[in-house]
Amino acid sequence: MDTRFGYKDPLLEGRIFLSRVVAAFVLIIVLMLGLVVRLIYLQIVGHEHYATLSKDNRIKIAPLPPTRGIIYDRQGRMLAQNLPTYTLELIPERIEQIDQTLKDLQQLLNISDEKIELFNKQRKRNKAFTPTPLLQNLTEDEVAKFSVVRPYFPGVDVYVRLERRYPYGELASHVVGYVARISEQELKALPADEYRGTDHVGKIGIEKTYEAELHGTAGYEEIETNAQARAIHTVSTTDPIAGANIYLTLDVDLQKVAYEGLRDYNGAAVAIDIKTGGVLVFASRPGFDPNPFVSGISAKEYKALQDSDDQPLYNRALRGQYPPGSTAKPFLGLAALEYGVTDFNHPLFCPGYYRLPNSEHKYRDWKKWGHGSVNMNEAIMQSCDVYFYDLAMAMGIDKMHDFMDKFGFGRKTGIDLVGEVDGLLPSREWKKRFRKHAWFPGETIITGIGQGYMQATPVQLAKATATLANNGREITPHLVEKVVGKDSTDYIGDQEPKSLGLNKQNVENIITAMTNVVHGPRGTAGSLAKGIHYHIAGKTGTAQVFSVKQEEKYNEDAIDFKMRDHALFVALAPVEDPQIAVAVIAEHGGHGGTVAAPIAGDIIEAYLKSQKGGHHER
Repeated sequence: MDTRFGYKDPLLEGRIFLSRVVAAFVLIIVLMLGLVVRLIYLQIVGHEHYATLSKDNRIKIAPLPPTRGIIYDRQGRMLAQNLPTYTLELIPERIEQIDQTLKDLQQLLNISDEKIELFNKQRKRNKAFTPTPLLQNLTEDEVAKFSVVRPYFPGVDVYVRLERRYPYGELASHVVGYVARISEQELKALPADEYRGTDHVGKIGIEKTYEAELHGTAGYEEIETNAQARAIHTVSTTDPIAGANIYLTLDVDLQKVAYEGLRDYNGAAVAIDIKTGGVLVFASRPGFDPNPFVSGISAKEYKALQDSDDQPLYNRALRGQYPPGSTAKPFLGLAALEYGVTDFNHPLFCPGYYRLPNSEHKYRDWKKWGHGSVNMNEAIMQSCDVYFYDLAMAMGIDKMHDFMDKFGFGRKTGIDLVGEVDGLLPSREWKKRFRKHAWFPGETIITGIGQGYMQATPVQLAKATATLANNGREITPHLVEKVVGKDSTDYIGDQEPKSLGLNKQNVENIITAMTNVVHGPRGTAGSLAKGIHYHIAGKTGTAQVFSVKQEEKYNEDAIDFKMRDHALFVALAPVEDPQIAVAVIAEHGGHGGTVAAPIAGDIIEAYLKSQKGGHHER
């Protein structure tokens, strides 16, 4: 019947209702099946994944930094140690008004703006629930002062932490180095898992070179937290593994002798055990106190170190480049013997100057009236410049370069310290490449006495002297003797010397001439022989700071101290059984024989006295 007139069709309405019920039922079945499938996936297929996510939301990993390894000298004396100190630390999430809290603490404990700024940088790196240090190395008075008001500073507390300390201060600052706060750049480069919770890293010296060994392996705690990420309790702990202890070949007693010997001069001294390559002395003066760097040196203090004319942060033993002067003569003499350019007894007349053919220019000898007739033994003993001018011209720069390269001049020694420089061993190729000019004969002449472009570091001179004493067997100098870890000991110094293939007689002749420098009748370091009962072979040297014109005379007393020549000395002892090689440079010391040689002599004497049967009778 037509519904327009108000009549209904029950059959049609029933069909529509039934179809809607069926559709709803099907939809419910589909939704229930989807829910079952999802539950099956969550409970079975994806169980492990979602359980992990749930645990990560509930469990936080808190790093446990390892204890840094100790650094010892060869006698077992601590050069770098960890001492318990009081540290004021803040947990940001427990502090409602952190800026006001910082102001109150700053006023209470007289904290500098620099330390506040450093704290703010540090807390941005850390989690809000992680303690962040504000003030380290608190005094007892500061601890007492804070303890009185502690209840008014929730989230702030004093903790006992281990802090790096260097008991010998500036004495070993350049060799041991120091640790300081990790910079933003270092943070990106360091392995994140190992350095979470660690604030410091080695910056220079052994602390930097052996950072991986000294740092150790970080541990961690699994901490259950609530919805606000606050710690409830510790679930499990994996203990950190302490860093390895490092034993150096360095001897603090000898280091003191060298450092005190240089007290009137800036300079450096390096001594090497000839048999092993172990570095006994590595002194650079002036040094600096590394301890302030650990807790954070102020900008004012750091600027004072940087701006000082004496450059205390400059490692002269490793990076100082000086003309070797006459200390190069034994090696150039050996080169001439090895090449067959001359023989040990061939004489040459020294009138006090040298001239190139068809030239009026005089290359002067240090002795104005000359040395007369001298052979190689006498030329080394008296440090005759004219003899070596002539020898250099007879060899030529190419042979000189190639031979000096064998002894390590012009390249790094490979010592286990970061930042070593090459020095400079000039050659035709070098000048053409870097100076864009040809090589001139006059440059060969002055290279023959270790001047001109030639530059060497104190550690290079010590290594070259040790190689000579070893009859041409080259050993890489090293400072670390052994690394003692939790379960192992690694001996770093064990190595096979590399032979340069030198003629033994030629080497003996050069060492004889160097022995006469100290013990000969006209040796330039003759005063060193007084009162000793063994033989020292050495060579004095003077490195010019500025050139003297032809018509001028060098007058040490009339010039400014900073313009005076550097004093150098290299030595090996005892000659009969060489054990120690030494190189000393005293900036603006003038004469190697009167300034640098006594320092080397004191080091040798102290070392041989410390050895069993150290005194070698003549």
